[in-house]
Amino acid sequence: MKNFLSLVFEVLKIFIIALAIVIPVRYFLFQPFIVKGHSMDPNFSDGDYLIIDEISYKLRSPQRGEVIVFDPPTNPSDRYIKRIIGLPGETLEIKDGTVFIYKDDNPQPLDENYLPKDLKTLGSLKISLDNNEYFVLGDNRTASLDSRRFGVITKEKIIGKVYLRAWPFTAFAKIEAPAY
Repeated sequence: MKNFLSLVFEVLKIFIIALAIVIPVRYFLFQPFIVKGHSMDPNFSDGDYLIIDEISYKLRSPQRGEVIVFDPPTNPSDRYIKRIIGLPGETLEIKDGTVFIYKDDNPQPLDENYLPKDLKTLGSLKISLDNNEYFVLGDNRTASLDSRRFGVITKEKIIGKVYLRAWPFTAFAKIEAPAY
């Protein structure tokens, strides 16, 4: 009986230590996210299991090209995954199927080398972002509910950036922002 109680105590101790490690990591540093839908095809597919980094944006600002998970303005109980295209203080234009970022009042086409060459960004829009606003688009521009429809998002709505694709295992990879 004494051996049994000792075993139970050891298992309980390990369980409590594991919880003390896992709970803070899960709630304050990283969290899982499962892609639902096809708005990020071909780069992220329906059912992909991702790990979201929640700490980076507490230390630095989001960058263009990073894939983020956020609470959308239309339905805060949902979570969306999109790519950051426009940064605070920038002017952005969508015209003739291309995204332009204004630099010194000159529109520069955004080189979106992570998208298929024949993909066009639908819509016609010109927007200037305030100091805390981001413009986001899905990679599957024809099937994405994004900033073209619901408007800009603020940094407070961003949960974190996609850090790792954990499933499917054949596509396991650390996710990096593209170079522009």
